[in-house]
Amino acid sequence: MAVYRFRVSFEDYDDVVREIDIRSNQTFEDFHRGIHQAIGYKCEYPSSFYVSNDQWIKGEEITFMPNQRRIDRGIVLMEKVKLSSRIDDPHQKFYYTFNFDRPFDFHIELLKILLDETPGTNYPAVTKSSGEAPKQFGNVFNPTTLPPVNEDFDFLNEMEYTPEDAEEGFSEVLDTEDELEVEEHHESEESEEEDEFGNEFSDNEGFEDEGHRQHNDDY
Repeated sequence: MAVYRFRVSFEDYDDVVREIDIRSNQTFEDFHRGIHQAIGYKCEYPSSFYVSNDQWIKGEEITFMPNQRRIDRGIVLMEKVKLSSRIDDPHQKFYYTFNFDRPFDFHIELLKILLDETPGTNYPAVTKSSGEAPKQFGNVFNPTTLPPVNEDFDFLNEMEYTPEDAEEGFSEVLDTEDELEVEEHHESEESEEEDEFGNEFSDNEGFEDEGHRQHNDDY
């Protein structure tokens, strides 16, 4: 029985690569499960292979766990299609999308066709592995993981507040304003007293100067 050797790589993570051997008479579902065994993902999610050209343009779709829309479109199931029926090129390519709800996309390329199986090997089998696969759901923003928004949260003080706290805060502000007004009034009174004494001294100084001039005139 012939064996296909495929190179499987993430579209967005070029350094994560697996080479997988699989028998030519095994199905696309076997391949689907073999891929996720190789990278450590749970495979029970809607996914599809697409027969592709050298530019990774999607052609025929072969699906797993299809929704009703795909069933109505008559898309063939992975479990019913053998790999050998879709290999037309010695470097055949497949575009593969895993889990449509939170997708990872893969590029799959046929590297070589082995004429004989390796005795004692369970296929599909990983023959080469490089790079650590990203977490299975780490590529998708999940708003349900965010904590609920607390509208009573004070982001400036990073503490919870209540209406009573707010009233106390306003009273403190008013008390502070009253104190400032008292201080300003006191300073104003002191300033007026200084001006009065200053005026008195200025009058005396004028008197002394006038007397001194009169005394000099007498001489």
